[in-house]
Amino acid sequence: MTVELKIGGHHSIRAGFYGAAKQSLLQGETAFQYFPKNPRSLTVKEFDPFDARKCRELCEEHGLVSIAHTPYPTNLAVGRHIEGSHFERTVNSLRNDLEIAEACGSLGIVVHFGTNKDLNPLQGYQNIIQCINEVLSGWNGSAKLLIENQAGDHGDMGMTMEELVKIRSLCQSPELIGYCLDTCHAFASGMWTGEQDNNFAVKAKDLDFWEGLISLHLNDSKYPVHSRKDRHARVGQGYIGESGFRHLLQIEELQDTPMILESGTGEDGTYREDIRLVKRWIET
Repeated sequence: MTVELKIGGHHSIRAGFYGAAKQSLLQGETAFQYFPKNPRSLTVKEFDPFDARKCRELCEEHGLVSIAHTPYPTNLAVGRHIEGSHFERTVNSLRNDLEIAEACGSLGIVVHFGTNKDLNPLQGYQNIIQCINEVLSGWNGSAKLLIENQAGDHGDMGMTMEELVKIRSLCQSPELIGYCLDTCHAFASGMWTGEQDNNFAVKAKDLDFWEGLISLHLNDSKYPVHSRKDRHARVGQGYIGESGFRHLLQIEELQDTPMILESGTGEDGTYREDIRLVKRWIET
C-alpha cells in the first residue's frame, strides 16, 4: 500500500519563514513545523509580511504543509483575575502567533493544553476556556488553535482525549479549534499504551476525536509507558519502538494527518532517515 504522507521536521526561522519552508523542501519533506518567534518569550513579534507571503506561496506551489508551534512559556490555564497581566500577555502572544501562521499559510498554531498545580482542576479548565475564547474572539482566519495533549510531567491536566474533546466543545468557536496529538506525550501519560493498545482508536472514534485532529507529533519516548516524562526520542529508538509505531500507524486517520518529527536529526543533519522508516512502517 502506498500512502501519500505529509511528513517532515521542525525547522528554524533563522533565515525567515521562507527560509524554513525552503529548507524543508530541500530535505524532501512534505510538511514542517516552526516557531513563529522566539520560543522562550511571549513578546509580540513585528514580522515581515513579504517573507511570510513568500513562505505561503512556496508551500502552495509545492503542496508543502506548515504548522506553527507557540513559545514554551505559553500557558492556557493562566487566570485573568489572578494573573491579569500574564493573561493579557498570553492572549496577545497567541493572537500574534495566529496572525503569523495565517500570513504563512499554516494550518494552525500548536499550544500545550495548559497547567496550574495551584488551582483545582475545574478552575484550571475554566481558565483554559476563557483564554481560548479571548484569543479567538473575532478571529476570521483559516489558521486554527491546535491543543496538544500533555505527558503529565507538570500536573494532571491535558492527559486524556476526553479533556481535549470537552474543552473544544465548551469553547465559543469549536470550529476554530483542533488537536495536535503527540505520540510521546500520549505514551507517557497512558492515553495510548503502545502496540497492545486496541482501545485507543475505538475511543477516538467514539469521542469524535478524529474529526478535530489536525496534526501529529511523531516522537518516540525515552521513558516507559505511564512514566509521565516528556522526553522525546527518535522514532524507533525509544520505548514505543518500531512495533509500537507500526501498530499505531495502521490507523487510517493518522496516516491522513500531517506528521511532524520533533526529535534529533540523523547523522546527515536531516530527518530523511526517520521519514524513510515511517514510510516503510506504513507501507509494509
